Amino acid sequence: MNPTLKALLITLALVVAGALIFPSSYYFRVGSLIWINTISVTGIVVLLGYVGLVSLGHAGFFAIGAYAVAVLPGYGVPSGAALFIGAAAAGLLAIVIGRPILRLSGYYLAIATLGLGMLIWMVLTKESWLTGGPDGMVVSGFNPRQWFALVGIKMKSTEAWYWLTGLVATIGVVLAVNLGNSPWGRALRAVHDSDVAASSLGVDVARAKVVAFAISAVYAAVAGSLLSLANGYITPDTAGFMHSVEMVTMAVLGGATTVYGAIVGSLILTALPQVLTVVAEYEHIVLGGVMVATMVAMRRGLVPALGDLANRLARRGRSK
Repeated sequence: MNPTLKALLITLALVVAGALIFPSSYYFRVGSLIWINTISVTGIVVLLGYVGLVSLGHAGFFAIGAYAVAVLPGYGVPSGAALFIGAAAAGLLAIVIGRPILRLSGYYLAIATLGLGMLIWMVLTKESWLTGGPDGMVVSGFNPRQWFALVGIKMKSTEAWYWLTGLVATIGVVLAVNLGNSPWGRALRAVHDSDVAASSLGVDVARAKVVAFAISAVYAAVAGSLLSLANGYITPDTAGFMHSVEMVTMAVLGGATTVYGAIVGSLILTALPQVLTVVAEYEHIVLGGVMVATMVAMRRGLVPALGDLANRLARRGRSK
């Protein structure tokens, strides 16, 4: 099956399955968060899995999208247009900043992106006249329930948000898979393997890195906009260092080399804390233990490891 069509069918099936089995609004809310995280982590997969670059400042791009839909409607810009403006602003900033910092590599690059994220966090915290400062700001009302009502579909707000975030995540996953299987995607993977080898084959390595950085920034900004609108409130914490680490952890846990890893990693690290509330006192210990055990046993992440296991079992079956 065509990889892009396969990605479309799998992601849509997961969205529909969630809508069918969720018993209450609470589960739809958690499901929305999973799909929002999937969008941002898919951008990390494009950067880390395709090109091999680590960014510890992507929460800054996430916050740009979040604050775009919070600030711009106050100046008469519709929320939908504000989302696209925020995504464009994040992509443009990534291109401008990416040209100098992507010349670095390894931990030098990680520290540079960390500094970028901290700068964005500082601006959002200090410029109270625009962003509300540390206390954050209320996001003007937006409810996708109204969109579904236009076509005669009535549902609760939490369900509408679930379907909207799920459909946007599906589009993001399909685009990322299509990119990975395109000639440009193969060029990105060549850069991941070796800058020198890729350059010798005619790949513009600097351009490839900047483009991947910009694409991942756009994904993060779109996710930030959706979270801001869904919550109706936003604070500078969205640009915090730990949020960046969380996104990278989701990608690595699920498998940074595959877009499906973004879905699995987002599912685990979003849903597991909700499950562990029954052992609230030991929640972080159990969560940390699960993550350590998973990475020790499956160093490439869950999805690649399970794929390898399935292939081995299939070979054994054919040999018999």
